[in-house]
Amino acid sequence: MQLRYSSATTEPHQPDSKDGVKGAAAPSKQIRYTSESYPELKRDPRFAKLSSDHVRYFKEILQDESAVIDGVSTDATDDIEPYNSDWMRKYKGHTQLVLRPKTTDEVSKILSYCNEHQLAVVPQGGNSGLVGGSVPVFDEIVINLARMNQIRSFDGVSGTLVVDAGCILEVVDRHLSERDHIFPLDLGAKGSCQIGGNVATNAGGLRLLRYGSLHGNVLGLEVVLPNGTVVDDLWRLRKNNTGYDIKHLFIGGEGTIGIITGVSIICPPRPKAVNVAFLALDSYEKVQRAFQEAKNQLSEILSAFELMDGKSQDLVHRVTNKKRPLEGDHPFYCLIETSGSSKEHDDEKLEKFLEHVMSEEIVADGVLAQDETQMMSLWSWREGIPESIGHWGGVYKYDVSIPLSDLYQLVDDTRARLQSAGLIGDTDEHPVVDVVGYGHVGDCNLHLNVATRRFDKRVEKELEPFVYEWIQEHQGSISAEHGVGLAKKKFLGYSRSENMIELMRGIKRLYDPKGIMNPYKYI
Repeated sequence: MQLRYSSATTEPHQPDSKDGVKGAAAPSKQIRYTSESYPELKRDPRFAKLSSDHVRYFKEILQDESAVIDGVSTDATDDIEPYNSDWMRKYKGHTQLVLRPKTTDEVSKILSYCNEHQLAVVPQGGNSGLVGGSVPVFDEIVINLARMNQIRSFDGVSGTLVVDAGCILEVVDRHLSERDHIFPLDLGAKGSCQIGGNVATNAGGLRLLRYGSLHGNVLGLEVVLPNGTVVDDLWRLRKNNTGYDIKHLFIGGEGTIGIITGVSIICPPRPKAVNVAFLALDSYEKVQRAFQEAKNQLSEILSAFELMDGKSQDLVHRVTNKKRPLEGDHPFYCLIETSGSSKEHDDEKLEKFLEHVMSEEIVADGVLAQDETQMMSLWSWREGIPESIGHWGGVYKYDVSIPLSDLYQLVDDTRARLQSAGLIGDTDEHPVVDVVGYGHVGDCNLHLNVATRRFDKRVEKELEPFVYEWIQEHQGSISAEHGVGLAKKKFLGYSRSENMIELMRGIKRLYDPKGIMNPYKYI
């Protein structure tokens, strides 16, 4: 079949018969308190209760009225609500105080005081996480870093960037774009997530295949320990072989042993030539073959190889009513992106690759974007999945790593299990709308999502611990890039041995002996 070099188009949402909008968000639901959803969690009696004296101290050191949201001495329920709950509306805490420091020194003074007075805290960035790691469980103080948003320096020769932890990812990437560089991380939540939170959760995202993980790109960190000590390790060089590389404890540490306030990171030159192709494939075996050919033939210019199953694309279409990039229905779709320094060179390599996979009948159909608008349109079919599947109510999300040969089998097995239980259907009596799979093939990272009309204990019983047992059996990880937080706390043993978990507990006790940092979470 011939590859069609046609336009990738989008259409606006269309009004329905009741003058509503197809694709509008599901009605907001009342958020249940996390302490009610997890009744086994009890407030640690070691922690002090907030008093007006505590609040008075914080107001004195922060000065700015907007830096303290005080629900202790006034009714600030509405103002505190965005900090008390997550964007998925799944977790909700009881905090009565939000602190918004603007400098590392202010964070140091806050933590020193909290440590001395046994006040529990939760570090919070853009609050765009998926595992409940950035919101309180009980009445912990929220320390939100949004006001720490300064880009400190950028060296265009070495590509070294130093920023405050509260900088928005999209803002930083735009700053780099003006200097012909690119941030090595890209996420769907880039408009709200913060660099410090990205590092604290070791976020993966869409550029990992090309640029690697944050463990490899972060050069140094500035961190405030629970006792207020400032660890100034904002190293700006790629090589520093002088003992323990302590920064790696904080990358992915989820704010359990310190608060990241500054980040030094290496940023590559921005590609001058970018191409995006959207392909249809008729089996998962052909997806693997296409990926192997992409690695072999596209090599150094391959920057993304994203998998979307047909059901995920069906749901995006149902919600957005956009015109599909390709005609017909296929069980699998892949989005391939290349990025390099020479358009002529990249175009030639990509065209040869596409001709090969089509002639070998690895790919059934495809479209190649002709301009930046079409590239963004094609990407929207991948990046639009999370929002679309939440349209009906709730979503059970599993971010996992599985050996590539078995990656999609988990989706099939999960769907079959829920179908056998009679939980999937087109009517309201069925809680599950569908089961979809998508993710980063190059990273062996699958996003297993179960779209539901409502959260239902029958669904949860079928999913857990089944999903985690399946992952353990196939030697995978229960968390590929979203972290552990509260959501996966009790399942950590499916990916980590007891020896490893005890080692992590030991590190926690060493750095945070009073346990005030992000308590009740995974460690």
